[in-house]
Amino acid sequence: MTSTFSRQRLIHLGSLAAELSKHGLVSRTVGGDDPVLWVWHPDSGRQTIVFATPAKDGWLFLWSPDGQEDTGDLRPVAEALGKLLDGSS
Repeated sequence: MTSTFSRQRLIHLGSLAAELSKHGLVSRTVGGDDPVLWVWHPDSGRQTIVFATPAKDGWLFLWSPDGQEDTGDLRPVAEALGKLLDGSS
């Protein structure tokens, strides 16, 4: 059975996945009871893993290298990931 914590994490990751698809990125939730979002750019092939974690004032998305954004506004997260993974920067 999935814990409340895991369900909250899945909600955040699922919302981000929907936003990422609007920005031309592909994603898949992996990890079972400890879910993370595997994100990749279909043209460049670049990829990263996004974590959703509780913070002092809510939840944060974290990704490598040095990515961190609040879960409350998904558009800047998707834009940052798109820029990271598009291969042109």
